[in-house]
Amino acid sequence: MGSFSLSSLACLGGGPAGLYTAILAKQRFPECDVRVYERHRPDDTFGWGVVFSDAPLGNLARADASSHAAIEAAFAHWDDIAIHIRGERIVSGGHGFCGIARKELLRILQSRAREVGVILEFEREIVSPIVADLVVASDGVNSRIRALSQGHFGTSVERGQCRFVWLGTTLPLDAFTFLFEQTEHGWFAVHAYRFDANLSTFIVECREETWLAHGLDRADTANTISFCENLFAAYLGPHRLMANTAHLRGRDWINFSLVTNERWFHGNTVLIGDAAHTAHFSVGSGTKLAMEDAIGLVEALAAERTLSLALSRYEAERKLEVLKIGNAARNSTQWFEHVARYAKLPVEQFAYSLLTRSQRIGHENLRLRDASYVADVERRFATPRKATLPMLTPFSLRSLELVNRIVVSPMDMYSAVDGLPGDFHLVHLCARALGGAGLIFTEMTCVTQTGRITPGCAGMYAPEHERAWKRIVDFIHSSSPAKVGLQLGHAGPKGSTKLMWDGMDQPLDSGNWPLVAPSAMPYGPDNATPAEITREQMVEIRDAFVQAAIMGDRAGFDLVEIHAAHGYLLSAFLTPLRNCRDDRFGGSLTNRLRFPLEVFTAVRAVWPHRKPMSVRISATDWVDGGIDGEDSLEIARAFSEAGADLIDVSTGQTTPDAKPIYGRMFQTPYADRIRNELGIATMAVGAITDAEQANAILASGRADLIALGRPHLADAAWTQHAAAALGVNDLWWPQQYLAGKSQLERLIQRTKEDAHS
Repeated sequence: MGSFSLSSLACLGGGPAGLYTAILAKQRFPECDVRVYERHRPDDTFGWGVVFSDAPLGNLARADASSHAAIEAAFAHWDDIAIHIRGERIVSGGHGFCGIARKELLRILQSRAREVGVILEFEREIVSPIVADLVVASDGVNSRIRALSQGHFGTSVERGQCRFVWLGTTLPLDAFTFLFEQTEHGWFAVHAYRFDANLSTFIVECREETWLAHGLDRADTANTISFCENLFAAYLGPHRLMANTAHLRGRDWINFSLVTNERWFHGNTVLIGDAAHTAHFSVGSGTKLAMEDAIGLVEALAAERTLSLALSRYEAERKLEVLKIGNAARNSTQWFEHVARYAKLPVEQFAYSLLTRSQRIGHENLRLRDASYVADVERRFATPRKATLPMLTPFSLRSLELVNRIVVSPMDMYSAVDGLPGDFHLVHLCARALGGAGLIFTEMTCVTQTGRITPGCAGMYAPEHERAWKRIVDFIHSSSPAKVGLQLGHAGPKGSTKLMWDGMDQPLDSGNWPLVAPSAMPYGPDNATPAEITREQMVEIRDAFVQAAIMGDRAGFDLVEIHAAHGYLLSAFLTPLRNCRDDRFGGSLTNRLRFPLEVFTAVRAVWPHRKPMSVRISATDWVDGGIDGEDSLEIARAFSEAGADLIDVSTGQTTPDAKPIYGRMFQTPYADRIRNELGIATMAVGAITDAEQANAILASGRADLIALGRPHLADAAWTQHAAAALGVNDLWWPQQYLAGKSQLERLIQRTKEDAHS
């Protein structure tokens, strides 16, 4: 136990976070005066039910067995998720939910708090600072305590694009139910679930502009209920909707607010629950996180020697846990904000997209929950071909037929000599072709000597380059079913740097070559300042791209990709962070697109019509004032209209000032948006590490191809090994390796049998 004395603790806010903190603190520090202050009455609450998955219940049982037992006894349980749209109902089982009335949860926690000696004060408005050893700000998303801190917590509040109203209904539900109805002004979604024998939560959500167009900003509670009952009459039947928002003084419809804080404590005041962080209700984690915050806080208080150390430990540990769910919650929020984007999908794919929206649930995880549902998804995805894993289904672009949807991502190897790919490139690329991937990309192959990133970068600007690449392409074509893509690029302001392992983006110690860029701006503080590119130089570089493409066709490449991402020359034209020109190649996005499109169009003119072309873009610069998601739509549309068959969607690397929001599949939402808003084929890339993720991205319609980089560096036969691990035994292997394939399959089967013995 910590050695410091905690004689008084005040929780300001009597929701689950404050009550649970008080319960645990009083038991851990029996001599401490623990009080909860709540401005509303004991049974005032926003919302009707609280939903949990089975996962957090063990934490609650260990923290306080008594309240856990009471909560668990009040749970309503169900397994299914039912999705209704366009007159159809899709059901997936095995999800393991439980719900409880919010009032009942508060009653249980209030009773338990009194039982252990916590003093509860309701209808108590805190207008002056509370004197206590520790003040716990548990007063929710609009925390007054946090607001009074004068910025000490570094609070950020991002308002969502939807409005929602939290209603109740007597409609009995046997599944977590999603309803989708389209009106003349947009889509409405319902999140509904039963929380006791007689009542269900019924949350109605729509985009702000849809809400305004229907005049719901002027609707009182009765009119809101009437509107929702009429809209969802086909589902409600004789059942009515109810509101419990009288204490909110008519504010029935509210925005979800994403709350984050750089610091969770200041002095003796600490944030907890929604005051510290929020997660969209569509992931059902707000109450779970709040109660786990309480557990973490009290455990830290008991473990450390000083209050400051305890609060630091609490913040560090809980921030990490919240971060884990943060990306999932953000993805789920964005999915519901853009229902119209996904409503265009076939009903079955729409449902799968919803189920996997957070990216926490993948394909095999879904199979564990409901194998028959996933089998149906795979059958529909593969039609008219034989059902298999989504990543192993064929894909076509123009006359190009890929045997599967796994792509070896373009990865610089820094192993060429004077632009010449050598034996390393032969072994590297051909090994991955033998390993089962459907499409093998070269690294960024530079179109001029001075367009290289480093002295070790490969090129396509000399006759010997063409011959060397042809040797590689010919081997892949003769020895595997894989196809080969040539990525062409020019380094622009990021050229003349060291090999990655000697200092990424750092200039050469000697032997530097002159750089060009849209504007005379160095990429970073240590890089050389490029010359502002002249029109004559632009024409020369455009023609170099054209000549490289002609050479690539002669070498036998099946696809060519123009690299317009990551701050290289064409990317530097696109981003306003690098392009400050005042001529027709700078300023507006239309102008900034002019030269990249000129290059693309010139290459398309010489590249055979039967062969596809793709473009890699940075869909966001991750910097305010740079390229963002809206811009990426216009960029993708422009290239598509110019003849691009596929957009390879990456992000960032256009400025050292970028602040990416990393996480699993963190770039996939950008590929998703381009594909589903513009109807353009996309390739997802970035932090996609396993078949679970790849299959979910494809089956949900978020992308058409999956590019894997680092996983292929670790395992040249990634595709074959992933397929075998998932029980697919009919994937192509080189005949020379079939004995190894058989042994691998036997070992996998034996491991499965041992696990079940």
